[in-house]
Amino acid sequence: MAVAVQQPSVPAHELVYERQQLPKLRSNHGPCVDASSVGWMQETSVDTPLEEMRRRFNTDGYVFIKHLIPRETVLDSREEYFAHLAPTHILKAGTSPRDGIFNDADDPETHNGVGATRLPDGVDRLDLLESAHVLPKYDELLKHDSLHSFVRRFMGWKNDVLLTRTLLRHNVPNGFSTGIHYDKLFLRKGESEFLTAWVPIGDCTAEGGGLMYLENSQDIGRNVEADFVKRAEHFTPEERINAFNANMARDGQLAHNVDDFRRDYLAGQFGRNGGKRRWLAGNFEAGDVVFHNEYLIHGAVKNQDPEGRIRLSTDLRFYEEGSSLDERWMKVWKRDDGL
Repeated sequence: MAVAVQQPSVPAHELVYERQQLPKLRSNHGPCVDASSVGWMQETSVDTPLEEMRRRFNTDGYVFIKHLIPRETVLDSREEYFAHLAPTHILKAGTSPRDGIFNDADDPETHNGVGATRLPDGVDRLDLLESAHVLPKYDELLKHDSLHSFVRRFMGWKNDVLLTRTLLRHNVPNGFSTGIHYDKLFLRKGESEFLTAWVPIGDCTAEGGGLMYLENSQDIGRNVEADFVKRAEHFTPEERINAFNANMARDGQLAHNVDDFRRDYLAGQFGRNGGKRRWLAGNFEAGDVVFHNEYLIHGAVKNQDPEGRIRLSTDLRFYEEGSSLDERWMKVWKRDDGL
């Protein structure tokens, strides 16, 4: 965004939740993240002046907006999704789809969602994951004016375009979810700037499988991408835009283990300061939205919700109308679309 930063930002982890104990967070693989390497995201109320929101976004790479979408709209979509998936036995017997409590008698891997390295077996399960993306209540959520009007005001756009390929993901307790990455990896064809909105569809505590962000890591994402572009000079145009090309991990992620990522990549490329950057987490409520920069490093926390709640969320990407967008993403998600 072309918005000048007028004054330095106070680190987000020093501003909120100062009296709360930091949670024990895990990535897909590896031990808990060291407590000294975890902080809290900064919350932003929806009535905060736009200038301040933009300053936080420019400085921190994200802005965490509280209560942007009506809570009941979000929970209606959650209920619809888990009622839709009920034939897979993902829900604990006797519980409500609106609550989304996991059936812990089953193996979590049999209930992997979109974004996991390995999707569950069975055509019926995969068909349900695909058709969930066109459910009526979900469509209502995607089209809600509170979301689109905010994006236009925040970005200073006359009109916005939401990419058709949204990523409706669930993450069951102790299951496998999204690894560490930045979003530009997967949308390399579009030349214009885009804005990601991560929308938790239901309440999700910090240890409940939501996203964690590597603080002030936009420079790291840009450096990774610049390095890729240099090493991909001999690639065909199709290979250059592919997040799963020869230079990337087989699932397009940078890593699935926070400690490995910090030790093997951050410290090696950026020295001790790079290796010591904090991972920022949050306590998310239905109606909250996190908007983040396309180069900000982030990944999912391993779901360790003590109540057995399944994390459900969606990833949305917005462009300004008329800009050069990634046309590959103008189709509804399919399991074999190669993206």
